[in-house]
Amino acid sequence: MNSNDTTSPTSPQRDHLVYAWIALCLALALHVADETATRFLSVYNPTVMAMRVRQPWLPFPIFRFDVWLGVLIVAIVLLLALSFFVAQGAPWMRPIAYLFAILMIANGMGHTLGTIFGRTVASVRFPRPMPGF
Repeated sequence: MNSNDTTSPTSPQRDHLVYAWIALCLALALHVADETATRFLSVYNPTVMAMRVRQPWLPFPIFRFDVWLGVLIVAIVLLLALSFFVAQGAPWMRPIAYLFAILMIANGMGHTLGTIFGRTVASVRFPRPMPGF
């Protein structure tokens, strides 16, 4: 078997994908730790409440800290468990990986814009950088 064949269980390309997947999972875990330490929900929940006044149809939830943190911990553990399937080259993992990457890019852009503007909505201001930045 050719060492560049992506169907090989020890494919260098697949190894890089697994390392990238695990790195993104660990980056998410560090981000959640930072959000926890900087009290991100003190910005998120008031933002959602303010947005619901103008657009009541928005599906964003308001979180209690313990539920928010618990859901994120479970999500990170599940994402790390999916590393096995990334390593096996499961084709159904590709759309999941794209979705994960897109969500993390969007999250980073949101935190960056919040940091630049010092607010999320007009009524929710905070000292820069934004919690979780």
